Amino acid sequence: MSETIRRAEPRDAGALTALMHASSAYHGEYSTILEGYQVTAGYVAAHLVFTTDAHLGFYALVEDELDLLFVADHSQGTGLGRRLIEHMLEQARGAGLTRVRVISHPPAEAFYLRMGAQRVGTSSPKPPRITWERPELTFGTGA
Repeated sequence: MSETIRRAEPRDAGALTALMHASSAYHGEYSTILEGYQVTAGYVAAHLVFTTDAHLGFYALVEDELDLLFVADHSQGTGLGRRLIEHMLEQARGAGLTRVRVISHPPAEAFYLRMGAQRVGTSSPKPPRITWERPELTFGTGA
């Protein structure tokens, strides 16, 4: 996969929101978590947000937490998710972080574990939008 990972710009916000809402992982029982949610230009400007040139994937590192990570459905299984995680860990190390916290979407937990995260607990539901427990994981950065 030759997609370049670059710092997102505020003008990318609409495309990142569209990618996020197109994710089949958030249809059905998990759809409420994204209802009305948008990646805004202000969010992109304020945080470490990285995307690919064709908006096939992106992530957001907010302080010591991986806040968002999405890969287009048709790009899953190509290694792009792994590349985004590796890039995120490089950014975290560069920021002096020794660990990155992830509150995972339940179906994504296996992916994070394959990428080297360790499960450390569970995040409680936060009704009305989140009515299910979510795995809490951490990545060590090697810093």
